Amino acid sequence: MTPFALIGTAWSSIGGNRLRTTLTLLGIIIGVGAVIALMSIGRGAEAEITKSIASLGSNLIFVQPDRGQQDSELTLDDALALADPVSAPAIEAVAPEIHASASVSFRGRGTFAEVRGVTSEFAFVRNLSVASGEFISPAHVRSGSNVAVLGSQVARDLFGARDPVGVTLSLDPGGDRVGPSFPGESTSAAPAGVPFTVIGVLERKDSGFGFAGQDDYLFLMPLTTVASRFSGNRTDTGEIAVTSVNLRARDGLIDQAVEQAETVLRLRHEITDRDDFAIQNQQALIDTVSEASEGFTLFLGSVAGISLLVGGIGIMNIMLVSVTERTREIGIRKALGAKRRDILAQFVTEAVLISLAGGLLGVGLGMILSVGVTALFRNPDLFGPTFTAVVSGDIVALALAVSAGIGLFFGIYPAAHAARLHPIEALRHE
Repeated sequence: MTPFALIGTAWSSIGGNRLRTTLTLLGIIIGVGAVIALMSIGRGAEAEITKSIASLGSNLIFVQPDRGQQDSELTLDDALALADPVSAPAIEAVAPEIHASASVSFRGRGTFAEVRGVTSEFAFVRNLSVASGEFISPAHVRSGSNVAVLGSQVARDLFGARDPVGVTLSLDPGGDRVGPSFPGESTSAAPAGVPFTVIGVLERKDSGFGFAGQDDYLFLMPLTTVASRFSGNRTDTGEIAVTSVNLRARDGLIDQAVEQAETVLRLRHEITDRDDFAIQNQQALIDTVSEASEGFTLFLGSVAGISLLVGGIGIMNIMLVSVTERTREIGIRKALGAKRRDILAQFVTEAVLISLAGGLLGVGLGMILSVGVTALFRNPDLFGPTFTAVVSGDIVALALAVSAGIGLFFGIYPAAHAARLHPIEALRHE
């Protein structure tokens, strides 16, 4: 029997009992649809997270003290040494920062701010843009000016829709934290403090899901101002201690920049054994997150694949019923010269056709669900964040291949059972 004739015969047999075939298809349709929908949601989440990390800045390298060592510190002098083009030519720019926190208030409205003491290079290294006003300048850093640049969410919490550039607000470096524990949320009270003038507001930088990003909660001040206003920012020798140093490597020279940074810091810290600092580059962070996201996506697909397994069991069940009902037909075909492999091929083809048909319909269902999830998250009346489920060709191909494989796997036993029937016994079957 030719392949076309085999497919035609199998299709006719499947269409002989449409209701039973439809019910069998449902298990495969739901399984494939769930696999595609969940994996596309996982891929979309992975893309959003990667975009969020990439938005921090290109060729970004983070240098921090080794938290596992008590005396591990980084200083402003370390950052200046890393900026030396002779010692580290692969490093394009250096931006040290000091982390602190404070209560900020304006006309009775208060918020808890995540303060960052930075230099003028911070905007370039971290890929930040100013929506209004200006960024912190070298002059502000040299003079320790009482100026601040606000993240978009901090500006919105304190001033609403008003442009705060030029406004003076009150900051209390030693104030106790009052109210909610999340940055950007209003406190029940705001203590009086040091006046600071707002000179700029950063452009909004979403986290990747439409929510305000971490940079939107920044409260940036000159590094020297934070070092003098906040306690705990000096080493035992009186140097300015920094929380971390952000480096921007020249294009294509990330590995070289990391090696040069390690060499400079080891020489400065006179390290002979274990490094007292930790260096992580942005690409390594993206790769780590991508691996974790891919694992999560595969987990979602595996969970949805359970329903495909159930659909495969349904195919086996219906094919066994079909073999029982068509025992006499099998006996007649064998009596007319049909070989065992012909009977085997016919029933396997029927099982695979059912599975593939369910797989194709399931692909359509999965795409509809993915589009529905994307549309749902783009409705501002229901959700704040935006999200796009990513349906890729490899997901569709994988779902179809698995559905066909399930049809083949669960169709072999019923087909083998039919092929083993003795023609005389089959003809006697009522």
